[in-house]
Amino acid sequence: MSNPTVGIMMGSKSDWEVMEAGSKILNDFGVSNEMRVLSAHRTPVECVAYVEQLSTNGAKAFICGAGLSAALPGVVAAHTQLPVIGVPLDAGSLGGMDALLSVTQMPPGVPVGGVAIGKVGAKNAALLVLRILALQDDAIRAKLEEFSAKQKQDILALQN
Repeated sequence: MSNPTVGIMMGSKSDWEVMEAGSKILNDFGVSNEMRVLSAHRTPVECVAYVEQLSTNGAKAFICGAGLSAALPGVVAAHTQLPVIGVPLDAGSLGGMDALLSVTQMPPGVPVGGVAIGKVGAKNAALLVLRILALQDDAIRAKLEEFSAKQKQDILALQN
């Protein structure tokens, strides 16, 4: 895909399944997205080139999954003015807490939104991007309202 609305990035192929949960939600809402494995540490030049390419070709946001030091979301945020949502991943002995702290402790001027660790975080990152897009897209807003109504119905159905 050459001009996705959302770039989904992760530092390792082993993160693909977790991050795919966010891609699936964006797909369900009809929002184009592209997943890429690009490491802030192992492929820094390619990582920055990709961010700059998407930023100038119509992308609206980035979702970045990262474990351990979780540098990827910060590197992406340093190279774009678009919203960046960091998904902390469980990649080490601290169960993702190291990544969570890294994502949320960005220096002033380089904001990164943070969500929960793992697959739940990837899903919520996609939903947060959809809420951002819904600010200027009534069709997405309507789909989000339907999504929320369905969630409510599902919960209330358990009461019977």
